[in-house]
Amino acid sequence: MNNTKKMLRITPSFNLDTIKDGRGAIFSFIPQAPILEWTHQFIKSGKIRGNHCHPEFDEYILLINGNGVEIAYYEDGGEEKIEMSKGTCIFIPRFTYHVFLAITDCESISFLTKKWDDCEKPIIHNNLGLGTGDHGDPNSPYFKK
Repeated sequence: MNNTKKMLRITPSFNLDTIKDGRGAIFSFIPQAPILEWTHQFIKSGKIRGNHCHPEFDEYILLINGNGVEIAYYEDGGEEKIEMSKGTCIFIPRFTYHVFLAITDCESISFLTKKWDDCEKPIIHNNLGLGTGDHGDPNSPYFKK
């Protein structure tokens, strides 16, 4: 469980011509590893997603609507916070405990570097002290072994 990588904000590149042509803009995010699965998530204002880590894959999260904060906790006791708004993309390395706090209603896309159903243990729950919630939480009414 030795995690030497840290959570980080991914800055997109863009082609200025896609803005100057008057139709909008195209921003490109380049992952460091192949994406094998993605999920579309909805998080209600005041709720959380997370309280866990993923031992078998890295995760990229692109917030497509809303405002919130992603918090990561590291083995060395360190903590990192990234404020997220529409268009923010972050990288969360495997074994990084994390939790997302929704300030407003939010939608996000999570990109995984391994298929969830191909994992022996895709999630390890840990109450990080910022609220309850996570389908991996043994105290949740939705928990299934």
